[in-house]
Amino acid sequence: VAALERQIFDFLGYQWAPILANFLHIMAVILGIFGPIQYRSKYLMMYAVWLVLWVGWNAFIICFYLEVGRLSQDRDFIMTFNTSLHRSWWMENGPGCLVTPVMNSNLAPEDHHVITVAAAFSGCLLAYQYIEVVSSATQIFLALFGFVYACYVSKVFLEEEDS
Repeated sequence: VAALERQIFDFLGYQWAPILANFLHIMAVILGIFGPIQYRSKYLMMYAVWLVLWVGWNAFIICFYLEVGRLSQDRDFIMTFNTSLHRSWWMENGPGCLVTPVMNSNLAPEDHHVITVAAAFSGCLLAYQYIEVVSSATQIFLALFGFVYACYVSKVFLEEEDS
């Protein structure tokens, strides 16, 4: 459910890299569900390996939105594969944020608009960066729980095969 929620909001923001990663995650979750149902430890092992990559991706997302190191949201279009000016959907639609379009701006192509979002002190209940960070942190927590579960069930299946 958390992956589907994230997929929807990434689609709304036209963020192609997270859309691709979320799609792969949803496919891995489906295979991870079939592992215990069909008593296949290989599906669970594949799911566990994917979860390690998923934790790495979500750690990158957290670093990106908190602008750790050389990552910058202002100049990098990592999330859209450099194909558009779109950003996080939460930037324009965050809880309590006031969005003001900038008229006659040369920063965006004709079919896009430039906006300014009111700072946290003048309306936003929570800045969009923190919403994205909380979403990624939730994904990491769920992935760690899933990793432990997948390893345990896979171990049980392998022990049953030996007997």
